[in-house]
Amino acid sequence: MGRVPYDVFLSMMQVSRVHIYLTYPFVLSWSLLEAMSAGAAIVAGDTDPVREVMERGKTGILTDFFDKDALVDRVCEALDNAELRDSLGRAARDYVVKNYDLKTICLPQHLAWVDRLSHLPAVEIKP
Repeated sequence: MGRVPYDVFLSMMQVSRVHIYLTYPFVLSWSLLEAMSAGAAIVAGDTDPVREVMERGKTGILTDFFDKDALVDRVCEALDNAELRDSLGRAARDYVVKNYDLKTICLPQHLAWVDRLSHLPAVEIKP
């Protein structure tokens, strides 16, 4: 699809049957959390950053990052099982809303962090 506006990206996530997410070795990207929040069923590489937000079989399907045959098998498994896709998508969305909602979780925590920093004594920086 190339680069698309955010609303097009979100619509695509909401109608896709399975989202494949691969990252190695890198930090978790916002796109995985977006896919989870859209309720997408996700098949992802089983890497440390992914395991920070996904639980095998509960919020997504994890597979060995380097095993392309297993990846294909897991995607086919998800495509063939609407009940599994729906369950994974709902659980993924619930997890993101519970742990990463901007208004009720992330922003209040960020503001509290800034407030704590503002009460620390000033640090003198010597040349």
